[in-house]
Amino acid sequence: MQLNCPLPLDYEKIVLAHGGGGRMMQQLIDNFIQPIFSNDILNQKHDSAILDINQSKLAFTTDSYVINPLFFAGGDIGKLAVCGTLNDLSMSGAKPLYLSCGLIIEEGFPIKDLQAILQSMQASAKQAGVAFVTGDTKVVDKGKGDGLYINTAGIGLVENNISINSENINIGDHIIVSSDLARHGIAVMLQREGLNFENNISSDCADLSGLVQSLIQAGVQLHCMRDLTRGGLASGLIELATASQHRFEITESEIPVHDDVKSACEILGFDPLYIANEGCFVLFVPEASSAQVLTLLRQHKLGKQACIIGKVTDNANHKGIVSLKTAFGVSRVLDLFSGEQLPRIC
Repeated sequence: MQLNCPLPLDYEKIVLAHGGGGRMMQQLIDNFIQPIFSNDILNQKHDSAILDINQSKLAFTTDSYVINPLFFAGGDIGKLAVCGTLNDLSMSGAKPLYLSCGLIIEEGFPIKDLQAILQSMQASAKQAGVAFVTGDTKVVDKGKGDGLYINTAGIGLVENNISINSENINIGDHIIVSSDLARHGIAVMLQREGLNFENNISSDCADLSGLVQSLIQAGVQLHCMRDLTRGGLASGLIELATASQHRFEITESEIPVHDDVKSACEILGFDPLYIANEGCFVLFVPEASSAQVLTLLRQHKLGKQACIIGKVTDNANHKGIVSLKTAFGVSRVLDLFSGEQLPRIC
């Protein structure tokens, strides 16, 4: 059973770790991809591009899904593709409107599985009130497509001229997570490797757009949001700390992790802070608003475990870092993994 990505060496060819959401992926994007396509919108590095068109603000995002296995406890690649794209739109404060679907199907893939996945996509989209309005289908030779890959793109409307991004993070902001961590990555890994710890761990895969819209409609002040997918909570916070040039201080004992997930991580040697989630996001809100935000989150079925895990602090000598106060009362600085603890989980 191989669970680790290659070490951070200099590579002349792409390796799996380049897609893991860690340091190697960031270097690939920053050093090779971003400079070629560089422009003012792309360089903002948001989950969604915000486009000003005829006095309206549209959010536009795209993502590709290569998960293995295609069906897992709590979802499948179709549900994952829809929810992941809706969540990326939501993190910019947009109300999702339309989706596209691109399918790359390997020769020999069972029609019944394809039908089940497409039905799952349609059910997730319908529940969110969005529609698939365009798409593309390609078939590749047997042995060259790993079953099925899906690309989805989404368009949403940013209303009321709101602005939610890392530039708005302020000293004193409370850091809130909407739910418990690491269920998606662990659920997928256990199923992939055929491990049975006699637990009921299911992916947290879910559409967060309804929850986010309830916050926006309540008029609470939201400085920044980020869904915690590849690289988990730690990588998401590190990226935002670097972008905002503030210091984040979080407390390990306040971070919610389900007991079964925690046990699985301890047995397998994984850190739940770096494991992907698909129905959890982090929020940065003014301290004065945090109590109201928590109340609103906990009123929704996807936010019942929401809690404050830390604060944005003022430390001129330690800008752009994330500090974790451990259960032993000592602090350590979190760093990006080179690759990913669990590859091919989204």
